[in-house]
Amino acid sequence: MDIVLAMRVFARVVETKSFTRAAETMDLTRGRVTVIVQSLEAHLKARLLQRTTRSLNLTADGAAYYERCVRVLADLDDIENSFLGKERSPRGRLRVDMPGALGRVIVMPALSDFHARYPDIDLMLGLGDKPLDLVQEGIDCVVRIGTLQDSSLVARRVGIYQGVTVASPGYLEQSGTPQTLEELADHQTVNYYWGRTGRIMPLTFDVDGKAVEVRMRGPIAVNDAEAYLSGALKGLGIVQGARFLALPHLESGALVEILSQWKPLPLPISAVYPHNRHLSATVRAFVDWIAELFRNDPRLSSTPETDARCGPVSVDAQDGDALDLDGDEEQPIA
Repeated sequence: MDIVLAMRVFARVVETKSFTRAAETMDLTRGRVTVIVQSLEAHLKARLLQRTTRSLNLTADGAAYYERCVRVLADLDDIENSFLGKERSPRGRLRVDMPGALGRVIVMPALSDFHARYPDIDLMLGLGDKPLDLVQEGIDCVVRIGTLQDSSLVARRVGIYQGVTVASPGYLEQSGTPQTLEELADHQTVNYYWGRTGRIMPLTFDVDGKAVEVRMRGPIAVNDAEAYLSGALKGLGIVQGARFLALPHLESGALVEILSQWKPLPLPISAVYPHNRHLSATVRAFVDWIAELFRNDPRLSSTPETDARCGPVSVDAQDGDALDLDGDEEQPIA
């Protein structure tokens, strides 16, 4: 029996809470995973998992063995990377998830550069905003916008999200240009709602360092960032979206920024991955690459002013701070 493989398979079964999901994420058959775990239990002469038709739980021996497995496997990866890292480029499958608009507008156009740098990485890029269980779904890294809460995930800030309040010239000509936040009560918006909860997102403004929320009336609501901005382009009202999406339309004159003295608070963009897994060479390569990509893009890069307004940000993953991605916190439009 390959004891290292057995430890990896057992750990993945525990983390995914499923023999089937563990098999899918490791490119093994379910039968093979079952045999490996059974052989490991026979080798150790201990029951590690308590199986029923509806649940899969660790025994006391299994919990103790899992904790040691995680440490041993991380040490093995460290040893291997210290010897092979200088001679072998990152390789293997890498599964990443990020907000759709951010992926389509910023990341996808630059993926040829990523492939040229790392030809041996097979990147699977998912575009979406729904909360994900990284371990159970076999996702190596996600990119998310907003403040993240403490948990078992690690985050590294890779960019700054900047919002902008805009409307079309036609709408402003017909309805007037608001000069204060109070005047927004006389205007119309295209509302954005969160797909999971149906909650309408308010407009937010930075007033003397504090976030002020304004709720506006609007007969139309969407849950897609690009459709949301399209509503403003069609003259349906005032919206507050991502600057990286609005910038081409601001430059062409199709949209006009308003209330610029009260900009939305900037928010961190973070690359997030599981805390209980060693940072693999493929994940590190992607996180370093996307941090460089965002740093060199003026639509997402930080400045001393935006850093100060952004408040506390995620630390580099090597520092070990854990941040949450599994809670119900809703993220900005991107």
